[in-house]
Amino acid sequence: MTFSASSGALAQASLISQIGGVAASTVGGYYAAKSQKSAAQFNATMAELNARQSEQQAQSALQQGQRQVAAVTLKAGHLKSAQRAALAANGVDLGTGSAAELQASTDIMKAADASTAELNALQAAWGYRMQGVNSRNQALMARTQARSISPFGAAASSLLTGAGQVANSWYGLSKVGAIGGGGASAGQWMMGQNARISG
Repeated sequence: MTFSASSGALAQASLISQIGGVAASTVGGYYAAKSQKSAAQFNATMAELNARQSEQQAQSALQQGQRQVAAVTLKAGHLKSAQRAALAANGVDLGTGSAAELQASTDIMKAADASTAELNALQAAWGYRMQGVNSRNQALMARTQARSISPFGAAASSLLTGAGQVANSWYGLSKVGAIGGGGASAGQWMMGQNARISG
């Protein structure tokens, strides 16, 4: 069966349209992969910043604990001095009996309060450091993801897939004679392609 000039032009327009679609898909694949790679790199950078911030918070918690221990020690020292002055003013022997017990209990309370402040600081610092470990792990995963994304690979994949589809269309159109040669009608071939796609 022969084709009119308009049928041949329609077949060529169809191929050109497919080639344009392949080009757009290739460029789109490249930029989509490039965007994903940039997003993964950004996420890695943010996770690393979060890890550094967590370490700073851990150091701050430890310093705050040291300040609390110093405050407890100072307060206990003032209390003990006031106790000793009051006991001495009343003529009580500071080294024996209830006077010695009172001073010993003040020392015990000071040690307990200082230990509590240290423990709280260590627990807070540990929590911040665990957050830092999690952030560093997230950064590592994001960097690995970024390295695995290849914009050129994505573009090549789109190009190869599209080129195969264009080659299939060209073969089908040339087989029916729409592009040089003879065979079934281009309309029949196009209907067959549409039925295959929709089926």
